[in-house]
Amino acid sequence: MRRAIEALGARSSDVVAGLGRIALFGRDILVSLVRPPVRLQRILAEIYDAGVRSLPIVCTSGVAVGGVLALQGYNTLSRFGATENLGAVVGLTLIRELGPVLTGLLVTGRAGSANAAEIGTMVMTEQIDGIKTLAVDPIEFVVVPKAIALTLIMPLLSGLFIVFGVFGGWLVGIELLGLDGGIYLSSLENAVDFREDVGGSLLKALVFGMLVALIATYRGYSSERSTSGVSNATTKTVVSASVCIVFADYVITALWGF
Repeated sequence: MRRAIEALGARSSDVVAGLGRIALFGRDILVSLVRPPVRLQRILAEIYDAGVRSLPIVCTSGVAVGGVLALQGYNTLSRFGATENLGAVVGLTLIRELGPVLTGLLVTGRAGSANAAEIGTMVMTEQIDGIKTLAVDPIEFVVVPKAIALTLIMPLLSGLFIVFGVFGGWLVGIELLGLDGGIYLSSLENAVDFREDVGGSLLKALVFGMLVALIATYRGYSSERSTSGVSNATTKTVVSASVCIVFADYVITALWGF
């Protein structure tokens, strides 16, 4: 019993210490954000790498998810004679939950893991140390552009996911199931409230972007100087960010009043 309690205490201390290191790392990012210079070219390059190159998987997944929602929603609503509300069901489900959450998970797997692996490789090959010898802050030069890019692209990609999801639901509902297109769009328009639905969705996507940016850059920057260390950093990035997205989604939903 004593050993079990000691092991539990040691693990709890490690968790608290890890949270403290992440908080200090986030503080360093915030300090670098308000301190010149602003490396706009690097930020734009990171936005292209993380955002533009994620468009195919995000848009394709949006169409597929919207189609599945339309199929499931139509089968359920037909039992109650309410198939005219299919547009509202698909739209609200995508806007409130699936859009920001699935986009966050997709970006984590595609861009977050890539950023963690890239920074971890720079640590392993001592490129970070080389940047320090040039009197350049690696947080400001390497980490901040990636963090800004991941934070900015998440709401944009989430919006695209939702648009393509609604389009996928429209294709299935109108072309496959024979629902009237006007009814589909009018039910969607009448059900969506900008502040509660769209505003909450954008807030979630922004918070998810911040979480993915912080976790991905921290895991890469603190990785061990070995190939296994880079691999572990990449894996921990995907797992940690995915879990944080799910928990943050619940907290924001509860506080926003959905």
